[in-house]
Amino acid sequence: MVIENTLPVLLSRLDFAFITSMHILWTPVTIGMSWLLFFLEVAWRRTNNDKWYRLQRFFEKLFIVNFGAGVATGVTMEMAFGILYGPFSQAVGPFFGNILGFETITAFMYEAGFIGLMIFGWGKIGKGMHLFATFNVALSSSLSAMWILVANGWMQSPTGVVLKDGLFQVQNWWTAIFNPNFNIGFPHMWVATLELSLFFFAAVSAWFVLKNRHAELFTKLLKPTLLALIVITPLQIFIGDVLGREVAHDQPTSLAAMEGHWHTYLPDGKPNTAWNLIAIPDESAGKNVFSIQIPHALSLLETHTWNGAVTGLDHFAPKDRPDVWVPFYAFRAMVAIGFFLFLMALWGNSLRLRGQMTAGKLQKHPLFLRLLVFSGFLPYLAVWTGWWTREVGRQPWVVYGLMRTWQGVSHMSVSAESVWLLGYIVFEFMVWSGAWYFFTRVIKGGPDMDSPVVGSAEDSAAHAGGGVAKPAFAKPMMDKR
Repeated sequence: MVIENTLPVLLSRLDFAFITSMHILWTPVTIGMSWLLFFLEVAWRRTNNDKWYRLQRFFEKLFIVNFGAGVATGVTMEMAFGILYGPFSQAVGPFFGNILGFETITAFMYEAGFIGLMIFGWGKIGKGMHLFATFNVALSSSLSAMWILVANGWMQSPTGVVLKDGLFQVQNWWTAIFNPNFNIGFPHMWVATLELSLFFFAAVSAWFVLKNRHAELFTKLLKPTLLALIVITPLQIFIGDVLGREVAHDQPTSLAAMEGHWHTYLPDGKPNTAWNLIAIPDESAGKNVFSIQIPHALSLLETHTWNGAVTGLDHFAPKDRPDVWVPFYAFRAMVAIGFFLFLMALWGNSLRLRGQMTAGKLQKHPLFLRLLVFSGFLPYLAVWTGWWTREVGRQPWVVYGLMRTWQGVSHMSVSAESVWLLGYIVFEFMVWSGAWYFFTRVIKGGPDMDSPVVGSAEDSAAHAGGGVAKPAFAKPMMDKR
């Protein structure tokens, strides 16, 4: 316990937590938005309505900025594995090396082959080929997320391996890849990327409607976006509930910390079924000094029975328990945001059903539009808090039940750890500032409504012979003679 709480170990955890928190700002939007761009292009191809083309080109600019920031922060995260967690990287090499290699081949190289066509191929390749390129960018982005969740899910519920001679040697690849946490953790994360990107679209659209700039154009986008959200938001809540039950089964210490659930049974021997709506945990005393509880709610949530027993932290030695404060409050923030976003989707669709989904009528609901703009930031916080719940809840294990965190960190001095932390902070905020600068420039500039639509007669004329031939009229001339 003394070794695990040394300052170098805590700095390694803090350093990597900062790096992953900054990286995860960008990657979910890249995944979700790539699919939304594909659907916008499909809508343009099917309807031949120029509005879908204008929207696709506008959001593609935001996608490019986001993609660049994701790549930059992803490189630092790869570096951090070797620098901060050298022993861990070496031990998991037989498994992680292959998984990250699969990601490189099926995601990075695959994506690199099509993203150039998607961004620079307008007017240079056929419409069908461009649509195919956009689809493959979306598919490769999802494959990247899949392999990352394979690796992280295996850290949560390691299966199919044995720890031998300091290395995790794979005995069954199928079992290792399709580990219990991945099977539900990946759908939960993938749906989160769609939810985040849809609210990103909705927030930007609401901002333009509020400002009365291209209001009709962005109202047209709000309709299908809100319709998709009425499906996605409750689906995400349902998948989250299923994931919670999986965590309760395979990682009970994490679930107990998330719920501030210290005692499996009450003093009278009956199961402790109460769910803590809010609490003040006291880890040294092994209890909550204050809590507001809902009887039987925890059993209903985790066992779907009225009096089902849920394993508490008292079943585990203090050295095997995670910190309670972070997963307890991060989990509640994530859940609260999830339900708030569901309510926003309900509100928006009620307006749509009442015929209020026109620019003029929407502007009579400024509170809804302002909250929709605000809702564009909330899914980012939900992804953050969900990831913190997942990672802090696994502690004190870097590979749950097999390798403790202090065994996986590099042996670095406090000064070296501090230098790396400061360097990463400076770099990550430079990336964040640059991305935010370009985001605001693109949004303030708005969609390009003047350039010809690719493939139109005007566009063909503009590219024929290097430009459009304009009529020239000779001035009358007088012969000086």
